[in-house]
Amino acid sequence: MLQGIDVSSYQPENYPTAGLSFVFIKVTEGLSYTNPKWVAQRATARAAGLVTGFYHYPHIANSATAEADFFLSRINLAPGDVLCLDWEWYGQSVSDQQARDYKDAFIARVRSQAPGHRIVAYSDVSNWTGVDQGGNAGDGLWIATAGRPAGQPGIRDQWTFHQYTDSGPDGADGDVANPALFPTIDALRAWALGTPAPAPTEDDMPQWINGSLTPGAQPVVVLVPHGTAWSAAPNRTLHLGMDEIGTPGAHATVRVAVHNGTKWRVVSDVTVTAAGGTVDVDLGNTDVKVSLQTDAAGVSYAIETW
Repeated sequence: MLQGIDVSSYQPENYPTAGLSFVFIKVTEGLSYTNPKWVAQRATARAAGLVTGFYHYPHIANSATAEADFFLSRINLAPGDVLCLDWEWYGQSVSDQQARDYKDAFIARVRSQAPGHRIVAYSDVSNWTGVDQGGNAGDGLWIATAGRPAGQPGIRDQWTFHQYTDSGPDGADGDVANPALFPTIDALRAWALGTPAPAPTEDDMPQWINGSLTPGAQPVVVLVPHGTAWSAAPNRTLHLGMDEIGTPGAHATVRVAVHNGTKWRVVSDVTVTAAGGTVDVDLGNTDVKVSLQTDAAGVSYAIETW
């Protein structure tokens, strides 16, 4: 997965960039605050060749249009710059409806004033699932979770970036890009520029997507490789297994649901055992994501394409 961070005035101007593909930099807050380090932080990103995004933290009682204009007035935009609304409002006394209206108005204003630039919305899971109603994240959802593995935010919605830790270098938040959308840095750059991503070569195309399930009531949602780049590999199978180290008699039930781009369908409750091999669930070539939920530890998954 492509790695990134997000920085604000709490991080240094010359933050570490080794191993990174992208960065989001705080520029403004409300109608008066500008991060005094943001220009130097942008220069660090540019020098490292990172895909660069800029974000605004709202004061939601203000006019969303006025705040969007203030945000854009501080940036001399370059092709491929990504713009972001940091949709959170700690300590602000606003209603859910105000928060929703602000988000939609801010996204619309930025889109109209900065055509050709991607606009994304950052949100934690609580706000996204409990406050948002229309699912409007502009060109992509940047979702924040606590205590979940990188690339496994555990939500049903399509996501573009995942903030999975606040313990990165210099206290920066750690992020990853969705590997199903951006298998390579070239794909991320093409998306940021608003152009079609180059078709992955055979070496780029993932034959396996794998990971482990976190037990509990919250399902893990995994994107299935699909689309034009995989049209020559129409077969897809979900493999479920259980760690064989430990009690051979251990078993788990995994509730599997599949989304075909239009609606969810429950496939089955699949039982896996530590002593057995993998249990396979066939996926159709129009299926785009699977939801996996279990109460047991030690369950892993893999999605194979060929």
